[in-house]
Amino acid sequence: MEYTAEPVAVVGAGAIGMAIGAALYRAGHPITVCGGTPVSAFEVTEGGRTESIPVTHTTEPAEIKEHRLVVLAVKAHQTPAVGEWLRAAADPDTAVLVAQNGIEHHERVESYLGASSVVPAGVYINSERPQPGVVVIHTVDVPADLVIPDDAAALRFRERLVAGGLKVRADPDFVTVAWQKLLTNLVTNPITALTQRRIEVFRDAAVAEFAVRLLEEGAEVARAAGAVIAPGHARATVTWLQGFPDGATTSMLRDRLAGLPLEHDAITGAVLRAASRHGIAVPAVESVHALVGALN
Repeated sequence: MEYTAEPVAVVGAGAIGMAIGAALYRAGHPITVCGGTPVSAFEVTEGGRTESIPVTHTTEPAEIKEHRLVVLAVKAHQTPAVGEWLRAAADPDTAVLVAQNGIEHHERVESYLGASSVVPAGVYINSERPQPGVVVIHTVDVPADLVIPDDAAALRFRERLVAGGLKVRADPDFVTVAWQKLLTNLVTNPITALTQRRIEVFRDAAVAEFAVRLLEEGAEVARAAGAVIAPGHARATVTWLQGFPDGATTSMLRDRLAGLPLEHDAITGAVLRAASRHGIAVPAVESVHALVGALN
């Protein structure tokens, strides 16, 4: 295809980075992959169809200095390792889509980005990377693939991502959005990692009841932090997870099976920090945080 738009730098070409990068390519943007394993294309499989997305790989942060759109998709705990790339792209005209777990998107990246616009994202794309440059996207029942704030910086990404085939919702109450996503991660990631089973583990009655208890603790903290979490959210979330197709997975399970560090600090750790600020006891969250930490 003929490029008609500015290049996008993808920092973190894992499953989520490739899925978002592929959508931006379809919208007309050349994709620059920053560091990591050298790749010349993303092989994207979804719904039984595979397409090849050409990309440019670079090992030099200076080469993205003029990129004004950046996708940050490394795991939260890997952010310091890519700080040089973020500093290279930092500019008042740069917008950075932070496609990471947790509720601390701004705090995590602001020291690298200066006056750049930070666009936090709640990511609901269920995908996995079986090998570098290859991503398999699983079809799951979600109202949106990405949820972002309703502001001018986020709009720069929304139009392009929608044009590239993703479902994107802009929400003025991103505090609630971020906490809703964190609550989902609070159960899906640790429980799949600890049991080494995919999301169908929530069809086990005992696991489902424990997940409800974990979510109820998290929801209490979320409400104290200003998020609007409806009564019955915990039970409804577990019921929703029970309907996921066989094979749906989580990033933390993939990392455990690969022997990689686990992203628990941005998930259970974030809930514990918020609970401490608001003086709320969360014994189930504390236990899960300790167990996942021991896996590391």
